[in-house]
Amino acid sequence: MTYHPKSDFMRVMIERGFLADCTDYQGLDEALSKGVVPAYIGFDATASSLHVGSLIQIMMLRWLQKTGHKPITLMGGGTTKVGDPSFRADERPLLTPEKIDENIAGIKQVFAAYIDYDTDQPNQALMLNNAEWLDNLNYLDFLRDIGRHFSINRMLSFESVKSRLDREQSLSFLEFNYMILQAYDFLELNRRYGCALQMGGSDQWGNIVNGIDLTRRVLDNEIYGLTSPLLTTSDGKKMGKSQSGAIWLNGDLLSPYEFWQFWRNTTDADVGRFLKLYTELPIEECERLGALEGSEINQAKVVLANEITTLLHGADAAAAAEATAREVFEKGGVGDDLPTLTLSADELGDGISVVQLIVKSGLAGSGKEAKRLIAENGARMNDEPLSDAGLFLTPDQLAQPIKLSAGKKRHALVQLG
Repeated sequence: MTYHPKSDFMRVMIERGFLADCTDYQGLDEALSKGVVPAYIGFDATASSLHVGSLIQIMMLRWLQKTGHKPITLMGGGTTKVGDPSFRADERPLLTPEKIDENIAGIKQVFAAYIDYDTDQPNQALMLNNAEWLDNLNYLDFLRDIGRHFSINRMLSFESVKSRLDREQSLSFLEFNYMILQAYDFLELNRRYGCALQMGGSDQWGNIVNGIDLTRRVLDNEIYGLTSPLLTTSDGKKMGKSQSGAIWLNGDLLSPYEFWQFWRNTTDADVGRFLKLYTELPIEECERLGALEGSEINQAKVVLANEITTLLHGADAAAAAEATAREVFEKGGVGDDLPTLTLSADELGDGISVVQLIVKSGLAGSGKEAKRLIAENGARMNDEPLSDAGLFLTPDQLAQPIKLSAGKKRHALVQLG
């Protein structure tokens, strides 16, 4: 990236690694330099929480506000009813309106930790729901006023659609409408709130360009698009997933300790990059910590985990997670915050196999995976190696809590309720 920005927001985006592409670097930079720019990112409500994969977008909205601009968080109460087909092999399952509302309520909890919706300044953030304008559209009017601006030929050329059709996988008319609805969101946000920028992951480029094109045609307004890279870890894995499942942002789905532990387990090569993207430490400090080697890089990972957990769950939760980790790893003890599986007497019955316990506690995704873990000497019980996959634990043996471990870094506590 050779462009040298004038605005603080563009400088942060480029320096910290948030920027994949922009429809007009100079035009957007000048708009950001002249005054407050309202900008939005949309979040569809496909689950009751966002996961770590969405954190890069949340941080973009946070930096937008910190540099004096107006973030708009758009909940996809309307678009979730259709489902984004971008780069998917199949159609998303359709959710009921009640389930969508429930998911939105869960997702909203996270944003308050990152963005200030209460300030009465010009950069006060907005939380909106596109169901407000999509739910009551008149189909014929919409087709005539909006549909006429879309070229099917052009829509078929977008990579997200092309990849699905090239594989001869069905793309329903319902899904095909998604990009029209998302484009209409940008038009409405520009009309109602002067929103001049849409941001999103680079898989949203086609949808963003459509919205810019539509808004220019209908309102003749100059607006912009900016995308972030789709993040993978240095070993090629998609951000947001771990061996035990999605890394959720809501504390009721994933404990602050498990969230902290996810970042503590970052690969050495990713530490510097993740510090720039997910914390607010100065660039020089991110680079210094990221360049550490050997045992010192582990301290950088603790800083990374503490900073990110503090932003989401607060300083107390981060400190408690670090204390638990130190107790587990350095003293071999059992920390208060360790992920805990509590079994009822009914669940336990006459006893339970250690393989079932490993699966139930989230340390393995299946019985087969748990058995392989044991066979490869990767499982421990109370810090002693587990070698017998047929081990059966009775209620007496579980009278005291037991600690299960998978490898050196993942642990869980099992106790009777």
